[in-house]
Amino acid sequence: MTRSLLAPSLLIGLATGMFGGLLGLGGGVIMIPLMVAVLGFTQHQAHGTSLVALVFTGLSGAISYAVSGSVDWKAALLIATTAVLTARLGARYSAGVPEWKLKRFFGVFLLVVGILLIVKPYIPHVVNRPGGILEILLFLVTGLASGFLSGLLGVGGGGIMVPIMVFLLGFTQVGAQGVSLLAMVPSGSVGAFTHWQLGNVQGQALWGLIPGIVAGSVLGSWVAHLVPDQELRIIFGVVQLLMAYHYLRTPRRNGD
Repeated sequence: MTRSLLAPSLLIGLATGMFGGLLGLGGGVIMIPLMVAVLGFTQHQAHGTSLVALVFTGLSGAISYAVSGSVDWKAALLIATTAVLTARLGARYSAGVPEWKLKRFFGVFLLVVGILLIVKPYIPHVVNRPGGILEILLFLVTGLASGFLSGLLGVGGGGIMVPIMVFLLGFTQVGAQGVSLLAMVPSGSVGAFTHWQLGNVQGQALWGLIPGIVAGSVLGSWVAHLVPDQELRIIFGVVQLLMAYHYLRTPRRNGD
């Protein structure tokens, strides 16, 4: 691997992991724009490479949450069951989408994430879990949506899973993140393998991204105890909205 790629990919991994540790976010919303801007990847390559890296880091994070007893295994299994069905569909669909349109799709995702970060404290939360058939159906539908978006956009799916579990299913933030990390491993693996088959994975960058994300996650989790959560969310939410604006303004190419 060339040094020119190792150093920036390591720094991108550190930034990704640190913001994830600070805010409990999946790394795709940071990693993908940086890979496009700094490493010069196409949008398709950034999505595929991001998903592979997130599988490895999701696995390490899921183990950590499981050891501390913060994983609802039933919820993770139900979400993963449907997510693996749609992750491959999302990845294959992305291959046929023109790059300008894929960037706009990603911009919409960034817009939603940014808004949720800013308004999260003001959204009513479900206090008690619904239980029964309704809860099972919500888990399964969550898996369908998060799996498809994971494969399409190269994200872990936490941007969909965590808000649904917190706002609609009565999970705590920590409990939702534990389920999200575990559920994304099988679904993300399916999406990542599909992207690899399509030639969208830049494997050399992973040597810097994966250790960077792991180290950054530890650092971010430590700093999170020193910085007010709400201020961080507003700042990062505004950054996400600015990036969303940039992506949504991607010009359409003639013939696509």
